[in-house]
Formats: sequence, C-alpha cells, structure tokens
Amino acid sequence: MPANSVQIEKTIKKESGKLFNFIRKSVPTKEDAEDILQDVFYQFVSAFEEIEFMDRISSWLYRVAQNRIIDSRRKKSTSPLPEEKVIFSGDDNDEPITLAEIIPDVSGLPDEVYWRNLIWEEIEASLDEMPEEQKAVFVLNEFEGLSFKEISKIVNEPVNTLLSRKRYAVLYLRKSLKYLFEELKNNV
Repeated sequence: MPANSVQIEKTIKKESGKLFNFIRKSVPTKEDAEDILQDVFYQFVSAFEEIEFMDRISSWLYRVAQNRIIDSRRKKSTSPLPEEKVIFSGDDNDEPITLAEIIPDVSGLPDEVYWRNLIWEEIEASLDEMPEEQKAVFVLNEFEGLSFKEISKIVNEPVNTLLSRKRYAVLYLRKSLKYLFEELKNNV
C-alpha cells in the first residue's frame, strides 16, 4: 500500500468519529451528517496531494465540513437554522447573524477551492485579531457546535453576554471580509 494511502486511511480512521459528531450537531438528520462526512472525506482524498501542512489536516477537515454544512443549509433554505445557532443584530430589523450568512456561496465557481481557502485564511486572521472572549464564543458556537447554554456552563458567563460577544465577532468578521467579498463579486 502506497504511503499516501496509508496516511489517508489512518486520518480517516482517526478523525471520522469526532468529525461525524461535529457535523451531526449542525444538521437535522443522521443521513445528512453521513452524506456530508462522505463528501468531506471525498474532498480530502481528492485534495490530499495539495494539502501543504500535514499537521493541519484536522483543521482542514473541519473547515471543509463547515463549508459543506453551510452549503447544505443554503440548499434547504426553507428550513430555519436551529435557534441556538441564530443571534440577532439588535437593530430594528432583528436580522439573524450567523457564520452561514457571512460566507458567500462559491460552489460551482471554477476556482472554488482557491476562494474557500482565501476566505478561511482571512477568517482565521480576523479571529486572531479580535478580543479573546469574542473569539472563544464564536469558535465554540460555530466550529465546535456548542449551544450558548453549553458555552455558558463552560465559561461561567450569562447567555446574553455570550450572544453579545458572538454578535460583535460576526460584525467584525463581516467588516474584515468585506473587501474580499467585493473582489469575489468582481470575479464572478
């Protein structure tokens, strides 16, 4: 068995359980989670040669999973997001603010992988720039799939405080990514 096949098989065995649980928290059915997991591992095998940092495979897999979850939600736009994933902007419109609403749909573009990687690099850089409390709430809620009640127990802060912190994190990300989305519009 070639070295790449061994590494791929080892990674899939190691990551499949945790990745499935991560996906399952964000989709309505077990079947949806299985479909997304299969798609993530298909992407992994397809892009294995292009993944630059083998020590970041886990991060890469979670990013792809998050993208597929977002794509799945967009396809099923008639079904609302779970309540704990939605926060409100606090303005008169009370419009929901989620990660899914920040990231544009780049599926179908010829250079989809390029745009996704660029967007995620900018998200990571922006997260590193924001206050730790906002970053922590955002990461725990959006990437780890924890509800605000669960986060509240972990950090011993009121849910409303956490909602506010996530709101500011999302608004910061919107502002940080605005130029990138303008560039994306110009290239579509």
